[in-house]
Amino acid sequence: MPNGRHNLDGVPAASQTRFDLVLDSRTLDRHALRRRDPELIASLLAQPATAVLDVYGDRLPNTGNRLHYRAPQATDRDELVVYVGEVAGREVLAVLRDRDDEVPADGLRFLGMRLHPDDVPIAVTATGIGRWHAVTGFCSKCGAPTRVTEAGWVRHCDACGRDHFPRTDPAVIMSVTDADDRLLLGRGRNFAGNGMSVLAGFVEPGESLETAVAREVMEEVGVSVTDVRFLGDQPWPFPASLMVGFTCRATTTGLTLDPEEIAAARWFTRPELAAAVASGDVHLSPRLSIARHLIEHWYGAPIAQPDENAMLRQSQ
Repeated sequence: MPNGRHNLDGVPAASQTRFDLVLDSRTLDRHALRRRDPELIASLLAQPATAVLDVYGDRLPNTGNRLHYRAPQATDRDELVVYVGEVAGREVLAVLRDRDDEVPADGLRFLGMRLHPDDVPIAVTATGIGRWHAVTGFCSKCGAPTRVTEAGWVRHCDACGRDHFPRTDPAVIMSVTDADDRLLLGRGRNFAGNGMSVLAGFVEPGESLETAVAREVMEEVGVSVTDVRFLGDQPWPFPASLMVGFTCRATTTGLTLDPEEIAAARWFTRPELAAAVASGDVHLSPRLSIARHLIEHWYGAPIAQPDENAMLRQSQ
């Protein structure tokens, strides 16, 4: 177990190198300009080689470590179909189904760690765009119904002429360490059981990412920070976030918790955190998330967590 400061081979403590994040696979070619072709979806549905993925909210049919694709069907023309892009030379469409349908499918939170790299961006994109369509049936400006255009990537309002695009909300997530290289973890009011994680929060209008880091840490636990450094980012389609990860250094260590946001918070040394996780007193975020990577970046090695897969199953 690491006892000193960060010691990951080849990765300095102040590294700004990107993580090898599970949900950040880059094998998808989105072919964004092709979306403007009004015949794109019909053309691809007419080709037997097109890969079609049925999407049930957050649940995706799979065969273990691969998504289950099928050939186009005649009934697909009556469904909401989104052009996802091309992976490994194969065009992919997502058919957005009723999320309550009873089908053999797993949620992305459970699937993410198991999927083949070629399937990860398909799963993330299809889940995210599906969530957006589910809440964008009406124009936010005039209230009229919207219709799908640009191969599923725009919803147009014929009443006022406004186009609606998929939304992504930037959020900062940060590992806070003190002068003794202890890590600060907190338990949100909405966390289940013994869950603890690094702090996080959404970026507000007119605010830089670094400013958001300092504000969120001060608001949630009353700690001042400095030396804010970018470490990596990750799409997080639950429902529509981009998690931007940072490290920062505390200039104060006294904790004053926001009672509406934080149920508990404490500083950990490496031996203390390892013991708490092993005993079950602390349950860390899954390795699918950038939060776990920030914790393990500080720790200096992967942290084994008992029954992690079972916990992921329960979270679906």
